[in-house]
Amino acid sequence: MNYLSTFSKVIPLVALVYLRMFEPALWGQITSTHSTLELILNYFVFVLALQLAISLLSFYYRKRKKYSAAKKDNVINGLQNLYYLILTGATTMTILGFWNIDARTLFTTLSIVAAAIAIISKDYLVDIISGMIISFSNEISIDDYVKIGEHKGKIIDINLTKIALINEDDDIVFLPNNKVFSGEIVNFTKGHIRKVNIEFELDLRFLKTIEELEDDLINCLSDYHAQMEEDKFLLRIVNINKESLSLKFQFQLLQVNREIERELRKMTVRRVVNYIKRTQEEGLPALLTPIPPEES
Repeated sequence: MNYLSTFSKVIPLVALVYLRMFEPALWGQITSTHSTLELILNYFVFVLALQLAISLLSFYYRKRKKYSAAKKDNVINGLQNLYYLILTGATTMTILGFWNIDARTLFTTLSIVAAAIAIISKDYLVDIISGMIISFSNEISIDDYVKIGEHKGKIIDINLTKIALINEDDDIVFLPNNKVFSGEIVNFTKGHIRKVNIEFELDLRFLKTIEELEDDLINCLSDYHAQMEEDKFLLRIVNINKESLSLKFQFQLLQVNREIERELRKMTVRRVVNYIKRTQEEGLPALLTPIPPEES
């Protein structure tokens, strides 16, 4: 917590609250000079108290979770979004108060207009409500690796209306909260899915033995063996065709890490291509048809 920023909120808040509660005569004398001054002071008291409450809640949550001051997750983002919503409502009420407009009377009088506005802004409101539910739920969190519809990547932000994720091509994709909330989500991080599958097809005329190819693939990942489960390597035959084999190379990481997984996929596919090239140089033709990888 930034203590200087906190004290800068606490001191004026305490002064205003003390003045209003324990010095009503002085408060009345100050506010009587300008009709709108009391409204403005009340607004600042509310905003300072709201900021302090959100700061304290965030501080104790970070302390309990042992997060750094810069670390954010769903709950912290949710508190920030809640602050913006309440602040918007308080600002609207204060502005109406400048013209002595009672909010309930106004909304009753303009019920037809309000209904029209609600219909027009329905999608926006649904996104906000969905975002609040997602923020305080445990289904997805910032830094989770997920698949939402056709998009796959790591969640980097959850705001009032959209969720941002960075995909495997390092493109940032923004998805409406309602689409995420109502859609199908595969959360690889929450599921602790550490098994990696890499599928490819190899010409039978070219393959020497499955064991040799399996050992070759395992050896190419030797620099990463410390981050992988021992004895969890397997080259499976998925399908036997007339002139080729459909193969699946499997291994398991010690923990979910999509950056390492992406690097291992790249190394494995290149090793297969090099294996084919080496066999071709020995006079054997080969054919490699990569198949898009699947998570399991």
